[in-house]
Amino acid sequence: MQGLGAFATQFIASGTRLVEYAGERLTEAGADARYPDDGQRHHTFLFAIDGGIVIDAAVDGNDARFINHSCDPNCDAVVKDDRIWIETIRDVQPGEELAYDYAYELEERHSPSAKRRYPCSCGSSKCRGTILAKKR
Repeated sequence: MQGLGAFATQFIASGTRLVEYAGERLTEAGADARYPDDGQRHHTFLFAIDGGIVIDAAVDGNDARFINHSCDPNCDAVVKDDRIWIETIRDVQPGEELAYDYAYELEERHSPSAKRRYPCSCGSSKCRGTILAKKR
């Protein structure tokens, strides 16, 4: 896991909408200008949605920004009406860490070097070693 994390304090049923992923709304160009890709390890609170909108949870964000990635998640990020919601995709037990698959997408090929720039350390037996989405 990467950062602080977020943990269930009580049982949460599958299909529960937990929190909106909030933050400053930017254009893709604005996000690129704020966080240029310097080829180093990538870590920001950016979340791109349809229509060229990017949410930067580092500015005016909420606790949703602390939810870590997992290759075997118990949550999913759902985009509805240009807003991002974190929802459970299975029952979550008290004390369990909340996580969703970041499924980060690059325009370039997901080469071994690209995968190293976007590592995963979720610890799941299903870990694919990267937060990058599977290319189709």
